[in-house]
Amino acid sequence: MNKKLKILISIILVVVLIAGGYVGNMFGVFNRGNYGEYSLKNTDTVQDSPIKDKTVIFLGSSVTYGYGSMGVSFADYLEKTDGIHAVKEAVSGTTLVDIKDNSYVSRMKRIDKEIKADAFVCQLSTNDATKEMPLGEISESYDINDFDTQTIAGAIEYIIAYAKDTWNCPVVFYTQAKYDSDHYAKMVDLLLKIQDKWQITVIDFWNDTEINNITDTQRKLYLIDHIHPTKAGYKEWWLPKFQQTLYEIIE
Repeated sequence: MNKKLKILISIILVVVLIAGGYVGNMFGVFNRGNYGEYSLKNTDTVQDSPIKDKTVIFLGSSVTYGYGSMGVSFADYLEKTDGIHAVKEAVSGTTLVDIKDNSYVSRMKRIDKEIKADAFVCQLSTNDATKEMPLGEISESYDINDFDTQTIAGAIEYIIAYAKDTWNCPVVFYTQAKYDSDHYAKMVDLLLKIQDKWQITVIDFWNDTEINNITDTQRKLYLIDHIHPTKAGYKEWWLPKFQQTLYEIIE
């Protein structure tokens, strides 16, 4: 194979990777946080886990999917460590705000209503911040028909109401660990106010000093960029927080 052809093939490959949205995964391949002791197969099982055989629905985008960890996220670790049944509804690049048929609200409606869920966990999507979706306002109503899903507040309230009505289980939202985004900071503040109204559980990584006070060495191990964790990040950094929360809320 001559040099020009090799260069052409390399260029085509890069274009295909970018077009397919696999750049994060490509970086993840080279991050040591995705190998060895951090893999699922090298993860121990919790003996007599209080949530063994419980069913948990996970709704989210790339962080719930595991974009920087080759499709493995905290949901998959919970299956391995605690023996839960994870219903993982995660599509990268999607928003809470209902703007496409793969947005959170639309996809949530396609989850099996007959699932006997023990908890419902939803990601506060960073994509809404990146796209600067409108924050909206918290409604005075509890009627699902009154929420404007074209806003972040309305979408969050709709998701909470739908999950409670459909699966009658505890609802949990989790935030991203702190990164440079004023819009996401406003989303977190909004979510905490909604928490007060609906009495849901929030895993607030954004304001968690322990989560955010990591060394530069840990940051390189735990993240492939400013948002997406590696397997090490999910396993060592986030998983204990999810376990603690689910142990407390699931009966």
